[in-house]
Amino acid sequence: MLTFFHAPNSRSTSILALIKEMGIEDKIDIREVTIRRQDGSGGPDPANPHPDGKVPCLQDGDDLVYERAAVMLYLTDRFPEAGMGPLPGEPKRGTYLSWLFHYQGVIEPLMMLKWAGIDNEVLRYQMRSFEDAVAHIDAALADGPWLLGERMSAADLLISGLFLFAKIEPEQPRVRDWIKRCTDRPAEKAAWAEDNAKAMNA
Repeated sequence: MLTFFHAPNSRSTSILALIKEMGIEDKIDIREVTIRRQDGSGGPDPANPHPDGKVPCLQDGDDLVYERAAVMLYLTDRFPEAGMGPLPGEPKRGTYLSWLFHYQGVIEPLMMLKWAGIDNEVLRYQMRSFEDAVAHIDAALADGPWLLGERMSAADLLISGLFLFAKIEPEQPRVRDWIKRCTDRPAEKAAWAEDNAKAMNA
């Protein structure tokens, strides 16, 4: 059985939502761990195998998977029957991989730079801006309700989760509607409700 190391109300909540969306909770041992929070609370958990003491982290025997995009790709490939990610050789596989890696390498770093108030000419040249990244999402959604067109995938949960977590409301109506479609899904609501309840009882 796979083991998922999760800290409530963190970046790993989107993985919890994906696990629920895929209907694979009975195939994964979910273990809660502590992490160092931005407000200075918490701290590293010796039970967490993540090399940086962060989440999410997924353990499959001797194999360790971390970074949200990597964990999502691993789960959607490992449990293809859930249909949350195109497999090698299937249509839109390349688009799916591109969105996962674009999120990890461009979208989230740009959001963090915006959050930190950092603006640099070299960074703008290499990665553009967070506003450009949102415009890219908006353009993709012109072809369908999801990033892959008519098919929802883990990429939708991954990227929409950033806006929810960071409490960012984009100006583009199409992007706002897409975020609402993602966050209104029963699995997403259940994951955040569980985490919020735990935070209130902590």
